[in-house]
Amino acid sequence: MSRIAALLTQRLRRDWLQLTLWIFGTMALAFAGLSGAANTYGTEQERTALLATVMANPVILLFRGLPSGPGEQAFIVFLLMPFLVMMPAFMSTFLAVRHTRGDEEAGRLEPVAATTAGRSVPTVATIIHGVLANVVLGVLVAAAFLAGGSPTEGSWLAGFTAACGGLTYLGVALLAAQLMRTSRGANSLAVWVLVVSYFIAGIGNALGTPSDDLTHMQSSWVTRLSPFGWAENTRAFDENLWWPAFLCLAAFVVFAGAALALQTVRDLGASIVPERRGRTAAGATLSSPTALVARLATGSTIGWMAGAFFAGALSTSLGSVVNEMGADNPAVADMLKALSAEADLEQAVVVVFFTMVGLLAACAGVQTVARARQEEAHGTAEPVLATPVQRVRWLADYVVVGFVAIVLTCAAAFVGAWAGAASLDNGAALAGDAFVAAWGQVIAASVFLVLTALVFTIAPRWTIPLGWTLVTAAIVFGLFGPLLGLPEWVTNLSPFSVAPVPSGSEVDLRGMWWLVLAVGVGAAASLTLMRRRELASAG
Repeated sequence: MSRIAALLTQRLRRDWLQLTLWIFGTMALAFAGLSGAANTYGTEQERTALLATVMANPVILLFRGLPSGPGEQAFIVFLLMPFLVMMPAFMSTFLAVRHTRGDEEAGRLEPVAATTAGRSVPTVATIIHGVLANVVLGVLVAAAFLAGGSPTEGSWLAGFTAACGGLTYLGVALLAAQLMRTSRGANSLAVWVLVVSYFIAGIGNALGTPSDDLTHMQSSWVTRLSPFGWAENTRAFDENLWWPAFLCLAAFVVFAGAALALQTVRDLGASIVPERRGRTAAGATLSSPTALVARLATGSTIGWMAGAFFAGALSTSLGSVVNEMGADNPAVADMLKALSAEADLEQAVVVVFFTMVGLLAACAGVQTVARARQEEAHGTAEPVLATPVQRVRWLADYVVVGFVAIVLTCAAAFVGAWAGAASLDNGAALAGDAFVAAWGQVIAASVFLVLTALVFTIAPRWTIPLGWTLVTAAIVFGLFGPLLGLPEWVTNLSPFSVAPVPSGSEVDLRGMWWLVLAVGVGAAASLTLMRRRELASAG
C-alpha cells in the first residue's frame, strides 16, 4: 500500500497543473453554459421551437446531444453533455498514456519495476490517479449545476455521467498503451476511438425516432455502441436514468482489467501489436531532415484533413436548411449571428463551420511541433542532430511542416465546401466565402503553431500539455464565448474569433495584422531561442 501511495503522490505532483486546467475548465463550461443558454433561449417557446427544428434536420444531432424536452436544464444538457464527456475523456486519455506507455518508453518504468513494486503496481497507481481525477471533476460539475439552481438529482447525475464517461476512456487509453509500441501510437489509437465513438453517438441520435410533440428523441440502436450514446441516454433533468452511466463504469472495469491482464503476458518495452518493420535503406522521400519530419506527420495530417473536408462540406450544404431554421426560430438566427458576427445566415454558417476547421488546423500544427518534443524525449532527435543538421534547422523543419499541415487542412475544408456548394444556386458565392474563411483560419491556426514552438524552446516539458491547453481554451472562448455570455474582450482573446471572414461582398480583416504579427514574432523568437537551448530529456 505504501508503494502505491508513493507512486500516486508522484503522479499528483507531476500532473497537478494539467488536471487543474482540465477539471476547472469542465466545471466552468457547465456553469457558464447554464447562464449562457438561459440568456440565449430564455423561454420554453424558443426551446420548443428549436427542438422541433432539430427533429426536422437531424444532421444537427451529429454535433449535439440527445433532445430530452424543453425544460431549461434538460435543454442545457442537450447542448453540453457531449462536451462534458469529451473533456474528461481527453484528460483521462493523456493521463493514462503518460504514466504507462510514456513512462515505459522513456525508461522510467524499468527502475520501478526492478523494485518490490513490480510492473503492475505503477499501472494500479495510474488507475487510482485517473479515478480520483474523474471523481473530483464529476463532483465539481454537479456543484456547478447546483450553484445555478438546478434540481439535485439531475445535477448529481450530470456530474456522475461526466465522470463515468472520462473513466471509460481512461480504460480505453490503458488498453491502447498495452497494444501499441509507442506513446504516440497509444495516444493516436485512443483519440481515434474517442472521435469515432463521438460520431457514432451522433449518427445514432440522427437515426432516432422523434416524439409526437417534437421535444424528445428516442435514439436508435446505434448509440448503444458508443459511450457518448450511453451518457446522453441518462437524460439528466428529464427521466434521470442512472443505468446508462453504469454502462460507462462497467466498460472502464473491462478495459482496465484487460490492460492489466495484457501487461502480464508481454515483455517490458514490447507491445501486443508488433512494431512495423522498417526498410533496410531510406527511399528518396527521406533524403533530408525536412522529408523525415513530413513522413512522420503524414498520417496525422491526413486524419485532420478528412475531418476538415467533412466540416467544409457541411458549411455550404446546410445553408438553405439553416435559412429555414432561422425563419422559423429567431433564436437560431440570433445564435449564429452571435457566433459569427454575420448578418447573412448562410455566411454565418460558413464562418461557424470554418471556425471548427481552424480548430482542426491548429490541432494539426500543434501535433506536428509536439512531435519534435516526443522525438527529443525519446532520444531519436539526438542521432539527427549529431549530423550537420543544426538545432535551428531541425526545429524550423517542424514549424514549416506544421504550417503545411495547417494549409492542407484548410484547403481540404475548402474543397469540401466547394463540393457542398456545387449544386446550389448561390454556390459560387458560398465557395468564395469559404475560401476567405479558410485562409483566415490558416492565419489563426498558425498562431498556435508558433506558440507551441515557443513553449518548446522555453519549457520543453510543457510543450504537449500547454500546446493542447491553449487550443482548448481558444476554442471555448472563440466558439462558445458568445453563447456562454462571456465579455467581448475575452472572446477576442481567441485567434479564431478575430480571423478574417467574409462580410457581404467584402472581406472583414478584423485582427488579421495582429495575428500575422504574432505569427512572425513567435516564429522568430522560437528559432532564435533554439540556438541556445540544449536537448532536454523526458522528465
